[in-house]
Amino acid sequence: MEKTKCLIIGSGPAGYTAAIYAARADLRPIVYEGMEPGGQLTTTTEVDNFPGYPDGVEGPKMMEDLKKQAERFGSNIRWGMVTNVDTSQRPFKVSIDDGNELLADTIIIATGATAQYLGLESEERFKGGGVSACATCDGFFYKGKDVAVVGGGDTAAEEATYLANIVNKVYLIHRRDELRASKAMVNRVMKTPNIEVLWDTEVKEIVGTEQGFTKALNGAIVFNNKTGEERKIDIDGFFVAIGHKPNTDLFVNKLQMDETGYLITKPDSTATNIPGIFAAGDVQDKHYRQAITAAGTGCMAAIESERFLGEQ
Repeated sequence: MEKTKCLIIGSGPAGYTAAIYAARADLRPIVYEGMEPGGQLTTTTEVDNFPGYPDGVEGPKMMEDLKKQAERFGSNIRWGMVTNVDTSQRPFKVSIDDGNELLADTIIIATGATAQYLGLESEERFKGGGVSACATCDGFFYKGKDVAVVGGGDTAAEEATYLANIVNKVYLIHRRDELRASKAMVNRVMKTPNIEVLWDTEVKEIVGTEQGFTKALNGAIVFNNKTGEERKIDIDGFFVAIGHKPNTDLFVNKLQMDETGYLITKPDSTATNIPGIFAAGDVQDKHYRQAITAAGTGCMAAIESERFLGEQ
């Protein structure tokens, strides 16, 4: 059976950065990229806030750069999905979707989190063309324009107030007659003059123009679920803030998680509750969810993995 000193599950900024550092430490890591090689950034048109790209970079191009850098140092990057991990003993026995199995002395989990969307067909069409799940990532592109945020919790309130400092106007769309956000966040929203809350309102459709691969969102059809009134709001950006789901199903009842499924790591560390298993990126970070912070924890996980092996 194949054996590796370091197995990295998942790609994206966390997984590829972990691979770069692990490979340079001569751990000869094996990386299984998963169903979405490169992670969420492969659905992003332009990344402007990652250091080293003064003119910005397309999300898929940035992920390809990170992948090539990891391969340059000897990372063995493979297409495929991990289907099971036996965490009961080291080396950890790991099953792959192609039927193969391998043993790993250490594991770095970088499976990320998946943004939850409304499920509209038009919403899917305009991803990367006006629809986003990250105001911090994409808000800058809508400076001086009108946008909408969907949601009613703290995340939606935070995204709306963040965007209000950049854009002309924010429509905060919520299907109920009161926000679920904390009182402090509700007060911030209500005191921000360029935020208009659309109560009891749901989104029927995203509209815009499409020419080949070029898409430009220009509005949303919304309806009041109490009165039945339907109208179009003119917007250039549409931000969905109804939560993220960490991709941790593989580790249910195997690793410690919080109530929403994020892996719990030790303070100032990427170590999980199982010695030799580390977690990096959005799979354990529900606060920042940025490419740069994911890359940082990928670096940490690789260094901690190397140190763990050195102590054995």
